[in-house]
Amino acid sequence: MNPGRLEKQIRFLVEADKLKDIYRRSFLVNGSRKENDAEHSWHFALCALVLREYADEPDLDLLTVLKMALVHDLVEIYAGDTYIYDAAGRETQAAREREAADRLFPMLPREQAEEFRRLWMEFEEKRTKEARFAGAIDRLQPLLLNYFSGGESWREHGVNAEQVFEITSRISEGSMTLWEYARGLIREAVDGGILPG
Repeated sequence: MNPGRLEKQIRFLVEADKLKDIYRRSFLVNGSRKENDAEHSWHFALCALVLREYADEPDLDLLTVLKMALVHDLVEIYAGDTYIYDAAGRETQAAREREAADRLFPMLPREQAEEFRRLWMEFEEKRTKEARFAGAIDRLQPLLLNYFSGGESWREHGVNAEQVFEITSRISEGSMTLWEYARGLIREAVDGGILPG
């Protein structure tokens, strides 16, 4: 055993626990509070595991998708969560998250730092089938929370159906089946009065 390696890994894991303190804008389905980034990452991974059969490219590497789910938002420990409908925040998001990655991933031993950085970049770039499916799930998961919590976050932030369609359309890049389902939820949300048309 290499005690220095283990110590670096433990320090990283302790630092990663801070993800539980980063709150997103989506409410839990029961509406009691907003979810945190760690809860989102867990739910993202579970959604990917359950919904894998709907990936447009069925031969994707699910383990890679699950790793992306766990790693993709770690940079938000330092960069904070950028609300998907916040245009001004999205202008600085990439730079803030790159700086955060530069600070966070080197806490790990070199080969793990490189793997985590590669997974994070792969997710961000959406060039692989795994990243496209992961991106689809990342867009579907908050839609589910918003729909099943009665549109609480949409109302709070003045989000309308056109914005939701635009943002969630990326689901189609990884799963047309899930995109069709999402479109149905958005229409139902408009018809049900929980999302302004």
